Amino acid sequence: MTPTLRTERLLLEPYVPEDEEAFVALFQDTRVSRWMGDGPASEASDRALFGRIFTKVYARNLFDVWAVRRDGVLVGHAEIKPTDATGGHEIIYALAPAAWGIGLGTELAEAVTAHGFTALGLTEVHATVAAPNTASLTLLGRIGFEYVRDITEDDGSTTRVLVRRQG
Repeated sequence: MTPTLRTERLLLEPYVPEDEEAFVALFQDTRVSRWMGDGPASEASDRALFGRIFTKVYARNLFDVWAVRRDGVLVGHAEIKPTDATGGHEIIYALAPAAWGIGLGTELAEAVTAHGFTALGLTEVHATVAAPNTASLTLLGRIGFEYVRDITEDDGSTTRVLVRRQG
């Protein structure tokens, strides 16, 4: 069961069905979704993704997925899950543009990474970031993630693999 996490300004908690509209709005914002997975998807695909959080991820306790709230408002999304691309657990995070530029991304990435080390007992946590996403690469570097290698995607784009080791 995905636990609730708190930071100085954020509350990370499991999604509830009432979050669907805010989740879809976050993922439909191309400033956010251009960096997520395969990029922007249709509204129907994002609604189906939201449904799978309940029917697959939570129902089978596959990995931790959080709604990220600030002052009661959904401002982001986060997860930590095993991935083949890294051979370990990867953090994923996204914030709405209204929450950018005030350190919330750092707070969020730190919280999810710390959860991996403490609650999950991991010795290293990974992140994969599109090479042009300099904001995320800078943020992760600031909190101790180091470059490991590049992955060339099917469309020719480059994804950077980063790792942070415990200690």
